[in-house]
Amino acid sequence: MNALVLIAEDEPKIAEVLELYLVREGFRTITARDGQTAVDLHTSLRPDLVLLDVGLPRKTGWEVLGDLRHHADTPVIMITALDQDIDKLQALRIGADDYVVKPFNPLEVVARVQALLRRSATRSPPGVVRLGKLEIDFDAHRVYVAREGVRTGLDLTLTEFRLLSYLARPPGRVASRSTLVDACLPGQDALEKTVDSHMSKLRRKLRTVDCDGMLQVVRGVGYLLEPSS
Repeated sequence: MNALVLIAEDEPKIAEVLELYLVREGFRTITARDGQTAVDLHTSLRPDLVLLDVGLPRKTGWEVLGDLRHHADTPVIMITALDQDIDKLQALRIGADDYVVKPFNPLEVVARVQALLRRSATRSPPGVVRLGKLEIDFDAHRVYVAREGVRTGLDLTLTEFRLLSYLARPPGRVASRSTLVDACLPGQDALEKTVDSHMSKLRRKLRTVDCDGMLQVVRGVGYLLEPSS
């Protein structure tokens, strides 16, 4: 069955144009005119991708994105009239996969949808990887830590999980910041310093579970996950 795209957009003309172009390319679509409806439709229909306007009534696009990222890894492209780096960073921080600024070319939006769905199809292989005390479950999108015979979950954001998972396949490999941006924060001109911010938080969380030293900085290059620690 063709991919289902949820269009969360309160401007009817924009929603109609997006729907027209997506349907023409073979996608199925469903439209939400406000944020709460978008959340409800996502819960009931489980779309393959969400086009999410920032300025929605009832719940803003930021709030909707936060809700989705609490329980799903659905690819999300933010659509907004805001064209500032701080807004792009905000979208990345909460967990957006891409960012489109109004006015936009609908053909470009369709191309981004297609590219993002191709990436998400190969985002994480199934299975579990164990590295020292860490256990990374790719199917469940969870990370566990084994200490003194007790297995507990490590509370990570979606972006932190993506970064850790990428470095774990395979471990001991140095990944540059630009590589991590492309692999884990694709689209919307993400800044390399954004990776440093996420990595800093991830290292602090690993330190709290006695895994300090596993995530290492390679000066002038990037990061690696050391399996022997």
